[in-house]
Amino acid sequence: MRFVLLSFSMALACAQPVESPDVYLMNAASGTSRNPESASMPMLMRADGGWLLSLMGQAFVVDTQQSGPRGGDKFYSTNWIMGSAGHALAGGSLLLETMLSLEPATITDRRYPELFQTGETAYGRTLVDAQHPHNFVMGLGAHYAHRIGEQTMVHLYYAPVGDPALGPVAYPHRASAQELPQAPIGHHWEDSTHIADNVVTAALQYGWVRLEASGFYGTEPGENRWRFDWGPMNSYASRLSVSPTKNWAAQISAGRLAHPEREQPGDVVRITASIAYTRRVSGGAWASAIIWGRNHETLTGRNLNAWLLETLYPLTRRNFVTGRIELVDKDELFADQPALEASLDRSVGSTFRVQAYTAGYTRDIARFRDLETGLGMNVTAYAIPGVIQPYYGVHPWGVNVFLRLRIKH
Repeated sequence: MRFVLLSFSMALACAQPVESPDVYLMNAASGTSRNPESASMPMLMRADGGWLLSLMGQAFVVDTQQSGPRGGDKFYSTNWIMGSAGHALAGGSLLLETMLSLEPATITDRRYPELFQTGETAYGRTLVDAQHPHNFVMGLGAHYAHRIGEQTMVHLYYAPVGDPALGPVAYPHRASAQELPQAPIGHHWEDSTHIADNVVTAALQYGWVRLEASGFYGTEPGENRWRFDWGPMNSYASRLSVSPTKNWAAQISAGRLAHPEREQPGDVVRITASIAYTRRVSGGAWASAIIWGRNHETLTGRNLNAWLLETLYPLTRRNFVTGRIELVDKDELFADQPALEASLDRSVGSTFRVQAYTAGYTRDIARFRDLETGLGMNVTAYAIPGVIQPYYGVHPWGVNVFLRLRIKH
């Protein structure tokens, strides 16, 4: 509450004109969330008959190799493409957008290997040490923004599939994660609602402070990634965001998700906070983020936390280094082996803090008209409690080698 009051009082004292409604909407990243203004957003844009059209997209073709008895190896692709169309309407601006992914086809067996990743299911079983593919329709929605005076913007958003006002910018769109093909292992603590159904959001921005409220269907997508998973608006969230300069963006948000995991009973109360910083340097945009997420499980009463620190630094215009550090409390690492999980729970408990340290490098190699390509690799080393080392190895690790393709003007 003190944070809210302080931010609001600062905004009153330092209010600045907001962008025009069309620029305001084009700066959105996922749903209504935003990277810092100085972050680069690779895209193609053109005007046609009063419409402003844009196209963004990125794909990774990845080979993953992981150590230990629970590690896996796989060749697959993560990918998405997003198109939008904006037009002036009734003194404001309308933006229609859709986002699609071919991951249901390019990620076989409904998963790709990622040590210590948990969340959602495949073939009726809880996914452990694996990340699920995204839905074919990752987003489908409409925005309307209208400026009231120089300093105030009203923003309405409805999406049959979209991103409610909960959490930071989702990792596929986060400026600091652009050269990392794999999801954070704290994804289901931080930004897993970026594909939700039946989403409605109302936002009010005054100067550089924005307050949003959302209703949405809280259960995560089902295993059939080609279809919609429609449901009632049974969950809710609110987010306060501040962007005091073009280089900084911060948010704090909270929400209640009704029955998010299909195979597990109970609701989740989620709180997140994040700070993102982007600064232009000679090689491009240096982007960093620090994120915290906490899930309170209403059935068990557990409070599980996740912390993430992430950075992307352009050494030159064609060479990029990346880093990601995570600390995550995991309580589902043995959910796919109920007998073992019960035994561990009786003897040492079932929640384990996992540390993950990722370092990577990408080099742009060629450009074909509006398609930018690069080759990269990242390595992740894990530190885990001794009690689970017999199942994962003493020093588990994973390597991703990838070809990156990106639409860029």
